[in-house]
Amino acid sequence: MKLKHVIYTVLVVLFLDQLLKIYIKTHFSYGEEHNVIGNWFKLHFIENEGMAFGMKFGEHWGKLFLTLFRLVAVAWGFYFIQNTLIKEKYSNGLIFCASLILAGALGNSFDSVFYGKIFTESSFHVAKWTAWGQGYTDMFHGRVVDMLYFPVLKGTYPTWFPIWGGEDFEFFRPVFNLADAAISGGVISIFVFQGKMLSKGKTLENEIETNVQSNTETETA
Repeated sequence: MKLKHVIYTVLVVLFLDQLLKIYIKTHFSYGEEHNVIGNWFKLHFIENEGMAFGMKFGEHWGKLFLTLFRLVAVAWGFYFIQNTLIKEKYSNGLIFCASLILAGALGNSFDSVFYGKIFTESSFHVAKWTAWGQGYTDMFHGRVVDMLYFPVLKGTYPTWFPIWGGEDFEFFRPVFNLADAAISGGVISIFVFQGKMLSKGKTLENEIETNVQSNTETETA
């Protein structure tokens, strides 16, 4: 893959991620939920202050640190992909997965940087676009929009079950977004297929050189 393919991948994921987030933000009131496929795939609108899958990271300064960290990670990610993965001819699969991770980080960074400035508060009323600076919070402190919810399995732990006996359980509980899915998909794919992805591909020049050496040895023999 070339850098332009990385950019295309990032832009496509970013566009789809932001399109869905903006639709949810401007059409759903906070906590609103609609079934998509039965009861196991729903659109459920929530917002989180920090990390992926609704996890939190500190208050004011924690949020600012996390947003700035994401931006630095995105900038470093472009540099790493161009100057290491592409330059040293790593597999297209690894470069694609790295592009997904980069796109996901950029998608959630966009929410954190801009949403607080361009949207009104989400509550019982649907949020609206607003003039720059008249939104619900400061720049770099926007909340990340989540909406994908897969409560595939619900039930109650038996009373004899340690610690959680008698309590309700749910799989899969976290509500996330397309950016989170891109990051998770990229990381899991690299972990599962690391044997193939982490190997460097041969360049055309290396293949030609290998063939020439092989033919020379055959003729000498």
